[in-house]
Amino acid sequence: MSITQFKNTATLTLQASSPVAVPLGLPVAVASTTSVERDDGVETGVWECTPGRWRRQIVAQEFCHFIQGRCTFTPDDGGDTLHIEAGDALMLPANTLGIWDIQETVRKTYVLIF
Repeated sequence: MSITQFKNTATLTLQASSPVAVPLGLPVAVASTTSVERDDGVETGVWECTPGRWRRQIVAQEFCHFIQGRCTFTPDDGGDTLHIEAGDALMLPANTLGIWDIQETVRKTYVLIF
């Protein structure tokens, strides 16, 4: 077994940056990630996203803890809009699709379970 450690997640330099896959208007948010994928269907990492509005397309179950920023998430299933800020944590069930609206650059740690 190997242990993955992300030191100082608030200032960790992230590796990959790209525009979000399904933007909904301007500005187009840019996401950056540093992650580790294991061979047992689990991915973990640190993710950051600049302001913008976009559609969540990940169908994996996700746990995430927000380190900085402010945003909302409105699920497609008609559930209430979640207002999220630094210090909050979420558990998104598999197939939770909806709209992210990032008002202030967010950074979070996450675990995806496929």
